[in-house]
Amino acid sequence: MKKIDRREFIKAGAAGTLAVAVGSNILTSCAHEAAGIKPSVLGAGMGGYFEKNFGMDSGVLRSAIRQGMSKGGDFCEIFLQHRVRDYIGYEDGQVNRAYADIDLGAGVRVLKGEQTGYAYTEELTPKSLKRAAETAAAIASGTPGNFTGSFKGEKIPDMYERKRVWIHVAPDRKIAIARKVGDKMPSLDKAIIKSSVWFGDEDEVMAVANSDGLFVEDTRPMTFIYATCVAERNGRRETNWHSRSQRKGPGYYHPDSFLEKIAKQAVRKTMLLFDAVEPPAGEMPVVLAPGTSGILLHEAMGHGFEADFNRKKTSIYSTMMGKKIAPPFVTIVDTALVPGARGSINVDDEGTPGQRTVLVENGKLVSYMHDRISAGYFKVKRTGNGRRESFRYIPIPRMRITTMESGPDDPEEIVKSVKKGIYAENFSNGQVTIGAGDYSFYVKVGYMIENGKITAPIKDVNLVGNGPDTLSKVVMVGNDEKIEEGGGTCGKEGQGVPVGFGLPTVKVSSITVGGVKS
Repeated sequence: MKKIDRREFIKAGAAGTLAVAVGSNILTSCAHEAAGIKPSVLGAGMGGYFEKNFGMDSGVLRSAIRQGMSKGGDFCEIFLQHRVRDYIGYEDGQVNRAYADIDLGAGVRVLKGEQTGYAYTEELTPKSLKRAAETAAAIASGTPGNFTGSFKGEKIPDMYERKRVWIHVAPDRKIAIARKVGDKMPSLDKAIIKSSVWFGDEDEVMAVANSDGLFVEDTRPMTFIYATCVAERNGRRETNWHSRSQRKGPGYYHPDSFLEKIAKQAVRKTMLLFDAVEPPAGEMPVVLAPGTSGILLHEAMGHGFEADFNRKKTSIYSTMMGKKIAPPFVTIVDTALVPGARGSINVDDEGTPGQRTVLVENGKLVSYMHDRISAGYFKVKRTGNGRRESFRYIPIPRMRITTMESGPDDPEEIVKSVKKGIYAENFSNGQVTIGAGDYSFYVKVGYMIENGKITAPIKDVNLVGNGPDTLSKVVMVGNDEKIEEGGGTCGKEGQGVPVGFGLPTVKVSSITVGGVKS
């Protein structure tokens, strides 16, 4: 096995496999558009990353899969992962936090009907991998399952630079990025009394080998920067933030004017709060800004389209397939194919190529987001939404980049059509009941709309509503679809994965605005 730099390797010890029973049907361990397609690494044993660096060749993977199928499993899958992450905290002119996080391991999943056996190991050796497969195999009891013993490659999209780009960047270059943003914020307004920047980067390599004979490998870079500041005026303090995240290398942060823009946006959002007014409460039209307000679509509607909730009949959309749920000018997609975007993936964590999935087409619900298990249940093709936080977790249906596509309306005309309402730009502190689709979101950045014009900024306001109801009340959709470059990390069943969202300018005829004035 080839030696690798100590920094690239995970610390020794604390390795092994664990498995516990959870419920009666799962055995688990301690889980724009582009047409560019190119072949993945063609197969295990052909010089892939995990073979070169950890000895995970085709023979090792075949042996582990056979072990996983030995008790009668219908399917066995191995997920390999090596991820190196760096974090830097820069506050008030100095670095006050810095650390690295290194993850290395493999998860083995065995399926038997609707049952799942899962185990993982933090030690990539033939012995530990086989032991994990043996543990996962215990879910089944019967004649060994079929596995041909050969692997084939897969064609996957090419949405980002498929190599480790951050491991070669020196810490001082990363600190310089954080410093330029952190030092810029106080210089923009004398009211800024505190500034901080949280910078991170990662290089992840993953691979999937399974009993269908698939082997696919992908390298996923990522970076984020989160700038926040506190301002004080006449004894009153306000705070706000601005963030950016992409699957790109250090070139993403050049030229310096890009970093200055991040600082300026954080300061702008903070300072406007001093002039903000408290809007009236009640039902009124709401115009959702392009891009950032797509978080409302993600939370209030997107989760309801994930297939596991519909398989279990806990989503309000479980009985609506093929039915009209929105006006005919509304089309909603979940896509992995936005070049360089935080939520893009060339291949999901089950080995299914990234793709564009239309969920709502011309107002009609036409698809859920599927992983292997839900696709088998509904007897449809997988959509590439099988995702997991790391090798320690099983894959489940998750969003990638969820957006509403552009509609027929001019954004300026949308605003002009509102006599009295609000324009919502940024949200925070959202709460959603996935089954019913009820939501409440705090508007962090927003404005009044009065007589067709955007006027005073607003504060202390929540939007309260129901996802399906809000979707049915969409009356205008702008021609300015935008994918938010900040993105976020979506939590579900204890797992967090990077996602993106987007929206054109959208007018909803009526949402409950929870202000303090009646």
